[in-house]
Amino acid sequence: MVEELRVAAYAVCVRDDDHVLLARWVARDGTRQWTLPGGGMDHGEDPLDTVVREVAEETGQLVSPVRLLGVDTIRRRWSRRFGADADWQGLRIVYECRLTGGELRNEIGGSTDLAAWFPLDEVDRLDRVELVDTGLALWRERPPLGRLVRNG
Repeated sequence: MVEELRVAAYAVCVRDDDHVLLARWVARDGTRQWTLPGGGMDHGEDPLDTVVREVAEETGQLVSPVRLLGVDTIRRRWSRRFGADADWQGLRIVYECRLTGGELRNEIGGSTDLAAWFPLDEVDRLDRVELVDTGLALWRERPPLGRLVRNG
C-alpha cells in the first residue's frame, strides 16, 4: 500500500455577511462540483502564502487571511491502475479570508473552471464537495480547537 499525504490551504471568504466565494472543481473523470478556493502547498511554502496564491489563481480575487478556522483531514483508499493500492490522506488548513481586491474571473487550464459568489442560503442547493460544508461550519461555529465534532 502506497501512503500519500497532501497538505492544502483553503479560504472561507464571506462578503457582506451573506455571499461566499466558491470555485468549481473539475475531477479527473470530468465531474464538476463547487469547492472552497484553495489547494496544495508547494514544498517550502507557508500555508498563508498558499491560500492567498490559490484564491488568486482560481478566482482572480485578492484576499488577506484574517483567522485560522481549523484543520480538517480526510482519508481515501483506492486501487491504482498500475501498482500498489493507495492510502491517501488530505490535511486541509482552513482560513477565514477578507476580500482585498482583484477581479472575479475563471481559472484557465487548472483544477477549477468557474468562480462565483453565492448567497449563503443557496449553498445547500449546489452540487458541492463536503469541504464547503466543513469550511462553513468552521466559520459559523469557530470551535476552540479548530476541529468540528462529528457524529457517528
